[in-house]
Amino acid sequence: MATRNETGTRTRTTSGTKKTNRSSNDRSAFSFGDKGTGAAPLLGALAAGAAIGIGANWVRKFVQQASESLAAGGEWDQILALEHKATLAKFDLILATEDDETLKRTALIKTLHYALNKHAHQEEQVVYPALRQANETVDADHLEHEHGYVKTYLYRLENMDKGSPEFLPTVREFRDLIEEHARMEEEQVYPRFKNSLSEEQNAKITSLMNKEGMKMS
Repeated sequence: MATRNETGTRTRTTSGTKKTNRSSNDRSAFSFGDKGTGAAPLLGALAAGAAIGIGANWVRKFVQQASESLAAGGEWDQILALEHKATLAKFDLILATEDDETLKRTALIKTLHYALNKHAHQEEQVVYPALRQANETVDADHLEHEHGYVKTYLYRLENMDKGSPEFLPTVREFRDLIEEHARMEEEQVYPRFKNSLSEEQNAKITSLMNKEGMKMS
């Protein structure tokens, strides 16, 4: 995040004249005295703590995304295929629950929502736009349109009574939609698209998709 340093903070001398050559970094909102030294240790500690927290979070995201990428073979279509497989496994965990396991169902729906949201973000921000640039607009529009149904199902399941007799049938319908959507991508659209690209173009899509995945990790 960009910051801005402002110079020209005014201080008064004993003769009443004004000087404008002192940086505002010497004084801050936490500096209550003219010398501005009391808050320096506090601000330094806060800044260091924030930097460590941000750095640790970035490393966590990087490691998570890199692990997923390596496990899939490193290429964008393989990463997405692995995510499809992992998502279907999450559906199966939900389908294995009993009606009285409402808390477990709620937790599993949350993990499913996260996985689908991350997956859709990567496709919508990188892969589908690349498809459109390659004149694969019809397929891109169809696949992105189906993401709307995904969001609808997630909304229904999140707001449905987790012990309802309709819960598991709705999950099955949702799983069928995801499985069909994934099959179209993996068996038709993505192989054709990938083969039309150069090695450099495929590498660029992989890189961009990993960056978007880190944002959602």
